[in-house]
Amino acid sequence: MSAREWLGKDFYRELGVSSDAQADEIKRAYRKLARENHPDANPGNAEAEKKFKAVSEAYGVLSDPEKRKEYDEARRLFGSGTPGGFGFPPPGGGTGGVNIGDIFGSAAGGGFGGLGDMLGNLFGRRGGAATSTRGQRGADVETDVRIDFTEAVRGATLPLRLSSPATCGTCGGNGARPGTQPRTCSVCNGAGLVNRSQGAFAFSEPCRECRGRGTVIDDPCPECAGEGVSTRTRTLTVRVPAGVDDNQRIRLAGQGEPGRGGAPAGDLYVRVHVNPHPLFGRSGNDLTITLPVEFSELALGATVTVPTLDSKVSVKVPAGTGSGRVLRVRGKGITKRDGTQGDLLVTLQVVVPAKLDDQAAQALRDYAEAVAKHDPRPEITALLRDRE
Repeated sequence: MSAREWLGKDFYRELGVSSDAQADEIKRAYRKLARENHPDANPGNAEAEKKFKAVSEAYGVLSDPEKRKEYDEARRLFGSGTPGGFGFPPPGGGTGGVNIGDIFGSAAGGGFGGLGDMLGNLFGRRGGAATSTRGQRGADVETDVRIDFTEAVRGATLPLRLSSPATCGTCGGNGARPGTQPRTCSVCNGAGLVNRSQGAFAFSEPCRECRGRGTVIDDPCPECAGEGVSTRTRTLTVRVPAGVDDNQRIRLAGQGEPGRGGAPAGDLYVRVHVNPHPLFGRSGNDLTITLPVEFSELALGATVTVPTLDSKVSVKVPAGTGSGRVLRVRGKGITKRDGTQGDLLVTLQVVVPAKLDDQAAQALRDYAEAVAKHDPRPEITALLRDRE
């Protein structure tokens, strides 16, 4: 895609957010629109498929802080893609057609080198040199998976079924009907650019014959209509590393949308959602569990059995332990691929019986009489005494 075509698009409008939207707002907008317009949810709906591609392309730019910065700077400088703010009239009196990268990339020593580099990064150029025939890198794609708590702790390998734009299987991505090939554009000789003169200035602009691609397709592929890309359903294998966090993204390089004109494909980001466990929680690399205990076990001390994800361990409770104390069991937490290992944190919580039989009730009354001289809340008692 040429600089003119990219600047002419309003990615913020595609996602329905303002230009100062935060990253999480952009993400929510993309995920909502992607779900609504996903090909699986709209079979045979060409308009929904077109919208799905548009929001994916917009998110691919706005979700990347560096790309978004460059995109915003270019839009502030050139608006709809014309450098009129610098006093250069557009060729032929129109509003487009000026190759911004050529203007500033050729101004070596004129103070525009940094700007040329910035535009070069955004539009697939380096140092302002035209590289339209190199094509455009494919957009990044994001999808979601949900796994169990145990799978997140130990790691898992999951099949992922994905419907997204991919290289057309009929034409192999060249856009031409099988048995034919794109031909080199006779107007620009495959460069994708043509030169035009405007007074004392010479400008380059995308070739209108081939739309800046450098090639012309006389007989388009019936599946992709000459685009080289079609929506396909594919199955990938995703390896979830041990210790993955809830809402963490896993990057699969080169599994996003295919590039155009021989450019590399984008990346696929798999966002992981972890189902909660009925007993265990997590704090970093540590596993957590709340263990109900009797008052007598805390007061007299005891050895209790605590479950782990793999088996069980025995934990000694010292006499006089208070309710809410956390005991640490070393090495029974989450082990990550780099070898770091967490612990199991056991929170002791005293259980009060809802109902007592006569024998238990009498035993508690005897205990209450035995400790009647012991004040369990001396600080509060002292404060109340001072207020009498």
